[in-house]
Amino acid sequence: MKQYYAADLKPQTEVTDFFMIKSAGIKVGSNKKQYFDVLLGDKTGEVNSKKWDISEAEIPMLQNMKEGDIIKVRALVTDWNGQTQLRIGRIRPSNAEDQLDIADFIKAAPEQSPDMFDFIYQTADNMQDQDLRALCTRLLADNRDRLMYYPAASKNHHAEYGGLLYHVKRMLMTGLAVCDIYPILNRDLVAAGVILHDIEKLNEIQSNEYGVSPGYSFEGQMLGHIIQGIKLLDRITEELNFPREKALMLEHMILSHHYEPEFGSPKKPLFPEAEVLHYLDVLDARMFDMEDALNGVEPGGFSDRIWTLDNRRIYKATPDFDADFDAEL
Repeated sequence: MKQYYAADLKPQTEVTDFFMIKSAGIKVGSNKKQYFDVLLGDKTGEVNSKKWDISEAEIPMLQNMKEGDIIKVRALVTDWNGQTQLRIGRIRPSNAEDQLDIADFIKAAPEQSPDMFDFIYQTADNMQDQDLRALCTRLLADNRDRLMYYPAASKNHHAEYGGLLYHVKRMLMTGLAVCDIYPILNRDLVAAGVILHDIEKLNEIQSNEYGVSPGYSFEGQMLGHIIQGIKLLDRITEELNFPREKALMLEHMILSHHYEPEFGSPKKPLFPEAEVLHYLDVLDARMFDMEDALNGVEPGGFSDRIWTLDNRRIYKATPDFDADFDAEL
């Protein structure tokens, strides 16, 4: 039975418990000695972990440990550069006698995948633009089974069971609201951009049925989901006899949604719907990372440093956060 959760680990405490491997590998340190570098997690979050000075006898066992495996560790919880880390003393694979519940280890979106899919599909099916409607409903239907569990990332935002659907749904909700504020925006084009902007993460990222990703596919590493998405749209829009202008605008939305060349976008957005797509993407990623960082943080406290948020420590306000300031006035 699991007792300790990743979000609750406190420095300078000893932990003996089960965790799921998110990534693992044997590396060589600056002292030329081998160590086991493993990212462990459960439904509450992840924790970087190290087993230093591994012996030759341990190497075969450690080499067989892979993403998605559940292992038992005895470790000291430490603080390294403002981040919680496990210093592993002992480690072993789990077995049937441990009687573990997989639900303790899967980090999942807070909404049910079928419900999220239905919201997205209905939004697509209600589009007035028949070209965009045909394209979005086809790609959603074709990929429904994998969308049920697929993460939106290997390690960063929405790296969880159903994470890709959750990311798209929240972006879609925000995007539709933004369209009500700015009449200049084409509602169907914004919605289509949101639905399709990350669709090729299904082929960029590898994932098991629990939404745990060991990393990227060969094509994903060579091309990335932006180029893969453009290739997909170029093929499908031609099959559907899309007007060329509309097809190119949709491809441009995918091409430019990361905004900067260093993040994979060789072009910045050149029309309003593409600009909005970028900021919808950034907003949802930032809110996810902040919400995730604050899980387990006591009111009035700070999170660990979050690399995806420029190494910031995020503050969690107290319920009556104005009381102390009122008292000082």
